[in-house]
Amino acid sequence: MIAPAKERIGEIIRRLRKAYPESRTALHFETPLQILVATILAAQCTDEKVNQITPILFKKYPTAEALAQAKQEEIEAIIRPTGFYRNKARAIIAAARKIVSDFDGQVPDNMNDLITLPGVARKTANIVLSSAFRKAEGIAVDTHVRRLAYRLGLSRQKDPNKIEQDLMSIVPKTDWIDFNYMLVDHGRKICQARKPLCLECFLQDLCPSAKEFLRAASLKSRAEARQTSLRPKGSKKTLSQERKKKK
Repeated sequence: MIAPAKERIGEIIRRLRKAYPESRTALHFETPLQILVATILAAQCTDEKVNQITPILFKKYPTAEALAQAKQEEIEAIIRPTGFYRNKARAIIAAARKIVSDFDGQVPDNMNDLITLPGVARKTANIVLSSAFRKAEGIAVDTHVRRLAYRLGLSRQKDPNKIEQDLMSIVPKTDWIDFNYMLVDHGRKICQARKPLCLECFLQDLCPSAKEFLRAASLKSRAEARQTSLRPKGSKKTLSQERKKKK
């Protein structure tokens, strides 16, 4: 029987910190403006791809003032590989203009002001606050955090804002800054979307989903073993290959 989330969260965080002691955003940045823009670009795009694009973008547009005066088509041409480039370019320019007009050209360092910027919701604001200012006003909920929060039984919600509220109610505030980054690291390395590596997971005994995944993997393995034993000698096709052939 798995204990309630409140009773497990301390040990979950302890193990995550031990496994990922240097956990931080994978996005490259030097200023608050750069992490803001990089986070906007990272929507539906890999961090690696964003890191290839941002040096070019920031060299041409190093300040909020420069971005605010940029032509949208020129921004689009640079960020096109990140996908959804028209919407992203529009948001970046609009956010830069508001930063210039309302915040003296400086990215605000609080949640209330950040979420007034075009293209910035709580997830982006949390990443900017934690990465650029080391401030904890919430917990960023991205695709990895959403998946792991559900699998670990920390939240059964689907809405990111509700998931964040659930996490904030059980995760100590001193851990808010790093919690997103640790879950992202764990999601990429172990608790992957399509095929979680539960046998290798150091949270297995604290995870209510591990037993289900391991049972499913065991049943699949047994089925394939049985299929192999019934297959004529010389045939090397697996059960999954047989299924693909039927499709």
